[in-house]
Amino acid sequence: MPKTRIEAFTDAVIAIVMTILVLELHEPDGSTWRAFAGVEHQFIIYLISFVSLAIYWNNHHHLFNIVKKVDGWVLWANNLFILMMTLFPFATAWIGDYPVELAPQLLYGLVIFGTDLAYYLLGYALVRVNGKNSEVGKLFAHYPKMKITLVMNIAALLAGWLIHPVSVLVVNALMLVMWFIPEKKIEELSHFNERKG
Repeated sequence: MPKTRIEAFTDAVIAIVMTILVLELHEPDGSTWRAFAGVEHQFIIYLISFVSLAIYWNNHHHLFNIVKKVDGWVLWANNLFILMMTLFPFATAWIGDYPVELAPQLLYGLVIFGTDLAYYLLGYALVRVNGKNSEVGKLFAHYPKMKITLVMNIAALLAGWLIHPVSVLVVNALMLVMWFIPEKKIEELSHFNERKG
């Protein structure tokens, strides 16, 4: 089964999700900065969601650049990853309308947690079919950033529940800083693979 079909399908879905995301962004009710001040939180949440999706796409691209084989488990894990990303426009729109309410914040945090968990499961499905000694196997044998992210996802949900709802968005936005710079190990493996090809 060629991995290029999974990559092309995922690319198309992420592009559609990003398009829906921007369509959910409503313009201000006037032509002044004062009017924009009424919707600035929606714009900030849109940017956080867009950057999140861009980071997922970058990592997915690098991940599939270092694998050679895929199977049915990889397809289902990738579909779970896609499912979670398709929920971004819904969660972003809800949190945009109710930025300080608990339920929208928790849903947004759960969507991010679900997407991160799906990416983690996708990685292990790829290790399963490619082997522990493969490049993807070596990557996931020691991938602390991924485990830290899952712990931070849970911390964000707890902070939102126990401290203040906006804590969910704040912690998840801080996580983006950690992922903004691509994983050095995966970049090296990806460039090595390109040179071999």
